[in-house]
Amino acid sequence: MTSGNGTTEWHEETVRIEDEDLIVVKGGSGRPLLILHEELGWPGWLKWNSALAQKHALLIPQHPGFSRTPRSEWITNIRDMAGLYACYLAQQNLAPIDVIGFSLGGWIAAEMAACNPGQFHKLVMVAPMGIRPRQGVILDFFQLMAPKHLYATVYDPDATPEFDELYGGQGPEQFEQWEEARAQTARLAWTPFMHNPSLPHLLGIAANLPTLLVWGKQDQVVPLAGADEFKRVIKSARLVTFDHCGHRPEVEKTADFLREVQAFLE
Repeated sequence: MTSGNGTTEWHEETVRIEDEDLIVVKGGSGRPLLILHEELGWPGWLKWNSALAQKHALLIPQHPGFSRTPRSEWITNIRDMAGLYACYLAQQNLAPIDVIGFSLGGWIAAEMAACNPGQFHKLVMVAPMGIRPRQGVILDFFQLMAPKHLYATVYDPDATPEFDELYGGQGPEQFEQWEEARAQTARLAWTPFMHNPSLPHLLGIAANLPTLLVWGKQDQVVPLAGADEFKRVIKSARLVTFDHCGHRPEVEKTADFLREVQAFLE
């Protein structure tokens, strides 16, 4: 919970939403910024978090069934998860709020926008799942063991400075947590695989929502072609791409990622 200089940067709180206990990581100060993590769980507080926390109060819920938040039996798909977070924003009087969603978290954010775009001020989606690309396919990462799944998310692990720090490092305990997260992902999004056929038909309601799409050109998890489908339905969306970058531009191209996201949010 501390940075390299010994100062406390973040803490955890348990928030009661309906009948669920939701663990939320909080850090920073300023305008609230909701961050929705991806399918392997919360990857930890990294350099990009510290940078955004200078001007934003970061709110990072750990999805039910991922990381340390208990699984909710009534949440059976991604739209249910989106509904839970809509309740969270309402009960905490946070809407409208800025949001960044990563991969599966981007899909959750898209489902929230499709239901009620008014709960967001600005939307950032980083290589979101949720809409099936017309070219290429979303990686069937269940065919891979969890460590290989992690390696597939970056273009060049050796050139990714914080790769070894993701999820607090790699080891038997972390492998078990990844598999629990992957099992929950399968439960929520196995069929149809990692997308919702109704989402592109409903997301047009958010056509004017200020939206930034961020993608690595060499993304092996969600192909760059997926951006075309999001741009087609969210007319206001702007796409930025980074070369020599996979599914994690926030750690592979941190400076570029921060430049684009900070300029968009400000």
